[in-house]
This record gives sequence, structure tokens and C-alpha cells, in this order.
Amino acid sequence: MGEIRESYLVAAGSAVALLGHPAVAAAWAKPSALTEFSVGGLAGHLGHQLVRVDEVLPHDPDTLAPIPLIQHYTSSPWVEAGLDHESNLAIRQGGEAIAACGAAVLAERMRGVLDRITAALKDEPGDRVVHLGWNGWSLRLDDFLLTRLMEIVVHSDDLASSVGIETPELPEPVIDPVVDLLARLAVHRHGATAVIRTLSRAERAPATISAF
Repeated sequence: MGEIRESYLVAAGSAVALLGHPAVAAAWAKPSALTEFSVGGLAGHLGHQLVRVDEVLPHDPDTLAPIPLIQHYTSSPWVEAGLDHESNLAIRQGGEAIAACGAAVLAERMRGVLDRITAALKDEPGDRVVHLGWNGWSLRLDDFLLTRLMEIVVHSDDLASSVGIETPELPEPVIDPVVDLLARLAVHRHGATAVIRTLSRAERAPATISAF
């Protein structure tokens, strides 16, 4: 199994453990650290990063040419859209819908999803391409897993911060590709000079180099 696949499974396992944390259940209906997301809705969105993978793996390998990873983000309307844009509204509604079952049921469901993904990834070829029906284009499986890995790392921090617990510690093989992806997206959005200045010259740093 490739490195990104192993890293994704480590992160997914950490996410499932976080979803089962008592602090998450206790704060389920409260506002989260993300605007207009409840804790439950944010937990549902975190779980959705496993569901998406579980959805695409059973389909026959896609015959369409995969697009580059950066193009995946530049083609996605939510990346630079405001909170009220239909794409971001759909993301929040989707998270809340997944969370409607409650904390305990969600955590148990995600454990089952993780088991299926773990078994399925062992048999996937290195050049597997998956079609993202909700977007209308295809990605290399490993690129798609990297997008879900990033989502898990970012939203695990969001969820932990929302309920007042420490962000789960993840190993370098999980964190490094996420930092690399976010840096690449930040450079694409703000330019290399802005990113370099932020990382090296606080006195000349721009207000933000956020990837999103």
C-alpha cells in the first residue's frame, strides 16, 4: 500500500477516535469553532471525509483522464466562495444531515466505514483513477486521498478546538503531505513572495496567506 494511502488510514482512524470522544457528544448541539456549524454538524463533516472515499472505491475504475490536483481546487467553487454561497451552504447542510443520527451512532457508523475502506485500499492498483460524481471530474486515487487527508487534519483541529480538548497528534507521514499541499495552494492563491515573506519576514508579511 502506498504512503499516502497508509497516511490517510492513520488520519481516518484518528478521526474516528475523535468522533467517539465524550467531549464531542457533550457539546453536540453547541456552536463549533467554525461559523454557522454546530459541533455535531462539524463532526458530520469530518466523518464525511471517510464517507466520500467509501463512496468512490466500489465503482469500476474510471476511464476519464484525471485532472491535476491543483486544478481540482481551482475548479471547486467553495474554495474562494463566501459562507452564503450555495456550495458552502450545501457543505454545512450535509454535515448537519450526517450528524442527525447523534454522536454515538455517527461514531459507530464511521468505525464500520473505516473497516471497509481499510480492506478495499489493499487491493487498489497504484494507478487507480476515481470519478468524483459530485464535481464532474476525475482524480488519481492517491490525489483524492490527499484531499481527504488534508480535510481530516484541518477539521480534526477544528473539532477538538470546538470542544476544548487537545488536537490529536499525528505522525509526520500524515502531517507533511498536508503542509505541502496547503503551502502549494497558498502559493497558487497569493504568490510565492507572499508565502516566503510570511514564513521568513514578519515585518513584511501580508495579512494572510490562507490556502482557502
